[in-house]
Amino acid sequence: MTSVSNLGYLVLGVSDLDGWEKFAVDIIGLQSGRRVTGESLALRMDDYAQRILLEKSPEDDLLAAGWEFDSDEELDAFVERVRQSGAAVSQAEPELASRRCVPRLFTCIDPDGVSHEFYTRAARAAGTDPFRSKVLRGRFNTGRLGVGHYVAVPKSVELANAFCKDVLGLKVSDHARGEMAPGVVLEIAFLHARTGRHHSVAIAKVPFPFKKRVHHILVEATDFNDVGLAYDRCAKAGIPMAMELGHHPNDQMFSFYVQTPSGFALEFGHGGVVVDDSTWDVRQYAELSDWGHRAHPPGKNDSNAH
Repeated sequence: MTSVSNLGYLVLGVSDLDGWEKFAVDIIGLQSGRRVTGESLALRMDDYAQRILLEKSPEDDLLAAGWEFDSDEELDAFVERVRQSGAAVSQAEPELASRRCVPRLFTCIDPDGVSHEFYTRAARAAGTDPFRSKVLRGRFNTGRLGVGHYVAVPKSVELANAFCKDVLGLKVSDHARGEMAPGVVLEIAFLHARTGRHHSVAIAKVPFPFKKRVHHILVEATDFNDVGLAYDRCAKAGIPMAMELGHHPNDQMFSFYVQTPSGFALEFGHGGVVVDDSTWDVRQYAELSDWGHRAHPPGKNDSNAH
């Protein structure tokens, strides 16, 4: 099956562009990119022109996920397969492709209204403008692994799983089921793309109403010291923590979760494993974290999903 290569970008609809820029640049360590005053702001993590695009919106939620392909031939083959499967996929107008900094773009809407966007040959920043973080000691772990991951909280777990597997062509990495509070059980399926980041998407089943389509997004640093340094910056700035420092047993990520200006969380981590499908065994985990990740403050709006 022709499948996506990696999760190349995320588009977030945010109500506070200025607050997001300060959070993303000064606290998390991203770099500001192309800006359309009052409308959008591109955020850089590497040599790509943009990895996270912030668009002015009252939704404060995930709007789109961009899926990268290695060549136009792979992209065309994927689009043809998706069309033959009966899913609705269409070529985007040039104006949208330009906003995404890609020459060609195809789109498909998932059951929860998120736009999944398929592309190749994403624009890089000029050679005279290398990525510079104001605060990182190392760099972000992107490249062939993509931007990071997001955890969806869909209205229908069954429909979301089917979309990820049958349309996107993602493969299951593993499953986890554990208590987020006494008697309150959370179930998560983790899915990876072709280049093997442990999960580009995870699908969470929560036992209570959840207002947003996304629980959190992840950025991963190559230097574990950057996790602690980012944690200290968040604490110093008084930004609410969603979960304290901790470790996940399945993807081996050392991380913490902080609340973004949009209300959902951002996981800042290090050390995630890369899946090799030739040797990987899909497992079921009975705990979500093997140490740490204490919910802060505890309550129904905090979950141990990753």
